[in-house]
Amino acid sequence: MPASRVVAPPEARGERVDAFLARQELGLSRSRLKQLMEQGQVTIAGVAVHAAMRLKGGEALELTVPAPEPAAPVAQDLPLTIVFQDKHLLVLDKPAGLVVHPGAGNRDGTLVNALLHHVKDLQGVGGELRPGLVHRLDKDTSGLMVVAKHERALAALQAAFQARDVDKRYLALVRGVPEPAEGTFRTLHGRHPTQRLRFTGKVKVGKSAVTHYRVEEALVKAALVEATLETGRTHQIRMHLSEAGHPIFGDALYGGVRRDEARVIERQALHAFALGFAHPVSGKALRFEAKPPKDFRAALATLRRPRG
Repeated sequence: MPASRVVAPPEARGERVDAFLARQELGLSRSRLKQLMEQGQVTIAGVAVHAAMRLKGGEALELTVPAPEPAAPVAQDLPLTIVFQDKHLLVLDKPAGLVVHPGAGNRDGTLVNALLHHVKDLQGVGGELRPGLVHRLDKDTSGLMVVAKHERALAALQAAFQARDVDKRYLALVRGVPEPAEGTFRTLHGRHPTQRLRFTGKVKVGKSAVTHYRVEEALVKAALVEATLETGRTHQIRMHLSEAGHPIFGDALYGGVRRDEARVIERQALHAFALGFAHPVSGKALRFEAKPPKDFRAALATLRRPRG
């Protein structure tokens, strides 16, 4: 069990242990530090400390990080398109229809199960030998995701996402042609009061949600739209486009599925095509693009044809 020793300087007097350790370059998230303290893995002179304890200054804190335990999800040999990989992270092109994480109704067959099979050099996150999910895509949204291989990379990437230092761009096929052709949706974001699976910007209290959009191509009673996320709320693009009167083709939850649309595409026509961020260790600027999958391209071709 590797251990780290951190000495609290005199100016740390009065500071909480968890806040002090979170500022140290330990490569651990604050939630992981809290977990280790709850497990008795942070000590002073052999005595376990708790997160809210106040420092006096001069204490030597011993931090022990146990070896990661095997992940609960099982590894499964599922098709996976990895577009970039090094010892710290990987970027993948997620297919539509793939659930990201095991949960109720999806105990296996998920992206996490696939990653456990394909990635052989995971260093562990949260005390388990599993990938670090920095962000997520809905089951029926395709496109680029970044995944951390260890705690330090996960913490740095999560910080970048929270600071909005990540370039996330999507393509969507929507009903009608938005006007103006370029603009910004700036709303609150909260759970819909009656339809609990949905989110809405029409709430009195909620988090900020900001989506920039641009019409890339006007089609026949439809449009190809590029959406850039400034914030990353659940269903944000789907919610904003729907409430602007331009729901995404195939999005049953936010726009219903008309009979003619069902023949165009069988899932929500949303694809995360571009992802840019600074490497969490080297700081090097990384940018990736992935063309839309076959069903999206076929839908676009159909919508380009005049309707008889």
